[in-house]
Amino acid sequence: MIKLLILESQRLIGEGFKSIVESNCSGEIEVVELATDCSKAFELCKKHSPDILLMDLQAQIQDAIEAIRLVKSFFNNIKVVILTTFYDYNSVYQALKHGADGYLLKDIATDNLVSAIRNTMLGLTIIDDKVYRFIMDNSYITHRNERFQLTEREKTVLELVANGKSNKLIASDLCITEGRVKNIITSILRKLNLSDRTSLAVFAMKNDLLKQIV
Repeated sequence: MIKLLILESQRLIGEGFKSIVESNCSGEIEVVELATDCSKAFELCKKHSPDILLMDLQAQIQDAIEAIRLVKSFFNNIKVVILTTFYDYNSVYQALKHGADGYLLKDIATDNLVSAIRNTMLGLTIIDDKVYRFIMDNSYITHRNERFQLTEREKTVLELVANGKSNKLIASDLCITEGRVKNIITSILRKLNLSDRTSLAVFAMKNDLLKQIV
């Protein structure tokens, strides 16, 4: 059973998400409580020890970011998934930088929301496709990756992956086979202890390897 705590400033919307999750999870997810502000959510984390905090970024973005930081600092077993309408660069960057384990938008389909909760418990980083594309379109890779012990070729491939290029385009750019690109990406993921391309992009943001295009 996955214990879920919902933080949503508008109670009616929060109750709606609670109903949606519980009606479509086949009994796998229990919504332990609903909080309408960050301080209450923190207290409920202490009370219930939920597996996942599903939270809106709310209008006061800095309060929400501070809530993410506090939850991840005091309860390192609680995963934080953002469910919001905001996906400007700073909101996404700050949320992921301070430990958010996923970033979803409120127009998500019901089945996808439930799947995202399940996959988060499996250790996957779930980022909405629109958010991922927005970040990739508005970022460039920096060269602060020396500390991660990547080869020069791996650094180049990391840059191309983080900039949203497919294996086919990377192979064309570097004049190598797609199979070779796949092997290099596998090596990068292994060295960085990551699972997939999305988690690689999130890693790049969390470790200041991505910077906003201005």
